[in-house]
Amino acid sequence: MTDLSAFPITRKWPASQPDRLQLYSLPTPNGVKVSIMLEETGLPYEPHLVSFDTNDQMSPEFLSLNPNNKIPAIIDPNGPDGRPLPLFESGAILIYLADKTSQLIPQDAAGRYQTIQWLMFQMGGIGPMFGQVGFFHKFAGREYEDKRPLQRYIDEAKRLLNVLDRHLEGRAWIMGDTYTIADIATFPWIRNLIGFYEAGELVEIERFGNVTRVLDAFLARPAVVRGLGIPKRG
Repeated sequence: MTDLSAFPITRKWPASQPDRLQLYSLPTPNGVKVSIMLEETGLPYEPHLVSFDTNDQMSPEFLSLNPNNKIPAIIDPNGPDGRPLPLFESGAILIYLADKTSQLIPQDAAGRYQTIQWLMFQMGGIGPMFGQVGFFHKFAGREYEDKRPLQRYIDEAKRLLNVLDRHLEGRAWIMGDTYTIADIATFPWIRNLIGFYEAGELVEIERFGNVTRVLDAFLARPAVVRGLGIPKRG
């Protein structure tokens, strides 16, 4: 049996199955990227809930794994060269798991890098900008009298959706007929924008028919349905 005791995070979240990949997460748009990926690939894993309600992400144990205090993070007990690998940042984890399993990323060099470019499009654009829409529309930012910040992020969200919508014309998925980590990274955020953030009308989501078409296909996948609820909230 693998010994993970060298990782301080296991003191707060003990591993009952240390031979399995350990997932420390919360079912947010970034968190479910990894749970969906794990469900899609079939890799055995053990999920641990990192509760923002109790500031688990600021605990010394969690910070020992991710000093940036963000979810998700993993420990793979069967990492490169057979040694445990700790890893944070959802995009990095998706690439790692795709490489580990040879799934959900093209094996040719050109397709691989084109997939990564769309993953970076989500990481650098869709995630941060949609998150700002949520802050200024649904959370503390909505109390600001000055609505220019909200409008700025609405406009940018629309621009990003338009980029994606044009790209999806005639395509089943971001990479064409092939479902990849680019889809797994992107569509939880679109779901969150029009669902949890309740910003569908603000960004005029009905204008982006290709985006909503592919979102529906994404949400119909059994692994996505399962992954969206992992880890289970208490």
